[in-house]
Amino acid sequence: MQPTQITVQTSVQAPVEKVWLFWSEPTHITQWNAASDEWHSPFAKNDLTPGGKFNIRMEAKDGSAGFDFEGIYHEVRTHEHIGYTMGDGRKVDVFFTSEGNNTRITEIFEAEQTNPIEMQRSGWQAILDNFRKYAEPNL
Repeated sequence: MQPTQITVQTSVQAPVEKVWLFWSEPTHITQWNAASDEWHSPFAKNDLTPGGKFNIRMEAKDGSAGFDFEGIYHEVRTHEHIGYTMGDGRKVDVFFTSEGNNTRITEIFEAEQTNPIEMQRSGWQAILDNFRKYAEPNL
């Protein structure tokens, strides 16, 4: 059975080169990678190369929960596409589309079986929205 794929996207008012940098640099990742104000990412390591690994620590700010979001990149086309496999084997594709001084980011990910589809979609969309909110004023 094919896994369900979920798509989320946003548009960032900045050129793709700057968006790519904010998306991939650990110092920036720790500033935007959270689905709500109650969560944060205190640590990020990112080797954005084919075969490279990433590890982003995601924690509740009150210390009640946390997990490592990690995976391995299988495709990296600078300023265009990032493909990776998460630690649980699910695949993710992130596309960066230059639209002049704007960049559209589209993420397509395989759903997991535990949580409802809409809950997964809204969580990933919230993180993407946080990226836009962090990146636009700083780019």
